[in-house]
Amino acid sequence: MEHHIEGVSEAIDLLGEEFPKLNWNFVPDIARGPGELVSQWLGPEDEEVMLCAFKGKEIHEQFHRQDFFFLNFAFQGDYQALSVKSSLTIDVHEGDCYIGQPSSGYALRGQSDDDIVILGILIRRQTFFNEYLTPLSAEPRLLRFFLGPQVNRFSDEFIHLSLQEDSPIWALLDIMLVEYAHTQEDTQKILKPLIFSLIMLLTRAFGEQRTPEEPLSAAGEMVSWIEANLDGATLTGLANHLGYHPNYVSSLLHRETGHTFSEILLEKRMRRASLLLENTSLSQEQIAGMVGYRNTSNFYKAFRAYFGTSPKIWKSQSH
Repeated sequence: MEHHIEGVSEAIDLLGEEFPKLNWNFVPDIARGPGELVSQWLGPEDEEVMLCAFKGKEIHEQFHRQDFFFLNFAFQGDYQALSVKSSLTIDVHEGDCYIGQPSSGYALRGQSDDDIVILGILIRRQTFFNEYLTPLSAEPRLLRFFLGPQVNRFSDEFIHLSLQEDSPIWALLDIMLVEYAHTQEDTQKILKPLIFSLIMLLTRAFGEQRTPEEPLSAAGEMVSWIEANLDGATLTGLANHLGYHPNYVSSLLHRETGHTFSEILLEKRMRRASLLLENTSLSQEQIAGMVGYRNTSNFYKAFRAYFGTSPKIWKSQSH
């Protein structure tokens, strides 16, 4: 993989030397059963995000789960990933990205005559939900993927993407590698917004590479657009997106779905809000903003009118 800034090779070497020394404390998972192992946070306790890099000709991890999110990038060479859900070995080629959830089953396997280089970005579970869930809201299937482990502790899911060689993702990774290899007092503050940008770019790549679904009707496309733009959807915005007149959009939606634009928007916002309340520790203010309410009071009123109870009570009843 071509590097975009100086010092990347040195950073990979430094992190590669540290890789075997990380906190590889695989512990038995009593809830899962005998023989099941869980990897705890690999870095310092005061870090919310971290980078690690494997560099070598052979890697053979124990099959394990972990209590954090991870994004692995094949910087050089190919390797394999074991996934318990698929009961198969996934081939990860140079330039690919493999994303895993907390508690998903996983193991790295690889052997080559030349060095294999794998870059891992690790994100603490709560940091991910508090700071990185928002950009995923535009892609409902991706949002469900990342919320999966909250609903099902042992959700065995993964995302496998192939990235273009000229993708800006590689330039971002180079910057993060050099920064983390030479950690300073403000490194976490620098890395976290870079990871936000990285996730935005991965969300775009996911949308471009996802498996095509059955073609949607015109009304279906409209509802899908509404769901992907809950934080700022308007009838005029939808009409402009599709190149139709707002009156036509309004009439077609009502005719095909039996509901008005406003009713559909409200339903999608409330369902998304309930999902976030049930499965994350995000505040009402954060959730209100994610589903399109600039005023928390308006969100509270809309939620109570729709569900007949307050967001706080709804959350308490879901646990």
